[in-house]
Amino acid sequence: MAAALLMARVGEKVEVVSAGTAPAQSINRQVVDVMLELGIDLLSQAATPKKLTESMVHDTDFVITMGCGDECPYIPGVEYLDWPLQDPAGQDVAVVRRIRDDIAVLVDQFIERLRQEGLITR
Repeated sequence: MAAALLMARVGEKVEVVSAGTAPAQSINRQVVDVMLELGIDLLSQAATPKKLTESMVHDTDFVITMGCGDECPYIPGVEYLDWPLQDPAGQDVAVVRRIRDDIAVLVDQFIERLRQEGLITR
């Protein structure tokens, strides 16, 4: 959800890769549904869960984690931001919607930081 929200808000101003330490086989249907409420179609974006690898992290400026701790590959010089969020897996749609909204707030704060640091323009 974070990657899709970031892309929806800034487009090609940033390169976004979404991956996890224990990705599911497919995208959570409730995540798809709550993102569609915002006009973001994860299925048309061909989004698929991917395993986070060291090579994915190597050439990035930021890694935003959601509680992966020691499971995340660590690369010196990369800034890690941990967003303490509930996992939407197994949650009802109301909880997934709240998680989406919490992520949206964090994404907006991150975008503002990127703007303040001159890494993206309005």
